[in-house]
Amino acid sequence: MKYKKLIAMNLNGLDIQAEVEPRRHLVDFLREDMGLKGPHLGCEQGACGACTVRVDGQIVRGCLYLTVQADGKTVETIEGLSGKGLMAKLQNAFLQRNAMQCGFCSSGMLLAAVELIEHRPNASREEVREWISGNYCRCTGYHAIVDAIMDVMEVHHE
Repeated sequence: MKYKKLIAMNLNGLDIQAEVEPRRHLVDFLREDMGLKGPHLGCEQGACGACTVRVDGQIVRGCLYLTVQADGKTVETIEGLSGKGLMAKLQNAFLQRNAMQCGFCSSGMLLAAVELIEHRPNASREEVREWISGNYCRCTGYHAIVDAIMDVMEVHHE
């Protein structure tokens, strides 16, 4: 019999409780147990950023973060943030700039972009590229993604 721990968290605005194995990664819990398919499994080593989610307002790699670590915390995925505030502006800019091609990296890239604008609203183009460098994209070459983020930062300051 496997040992499970009862945890509680606020997930995308809903208070939930679940029994989880202590070694279960957050991205697996979100995808398999909660049916949230926005965070993806990519490298499973924390390098690609496809599994990015927010925990208490800070982005984390869901493939390295254990679900039990989220006990008592607020967890947000692209599904919970989509279409609201800054995220909505970024999603629109990504569509306008064709920065979302296959979509595999998009949720992690968007979450990183939200965090960037929240923490560094005056970032230069080079700083944007550095900030998102932990999120791999194999389709766009990053130019369209950086353009979209820059567009939102320019409007965000007006």
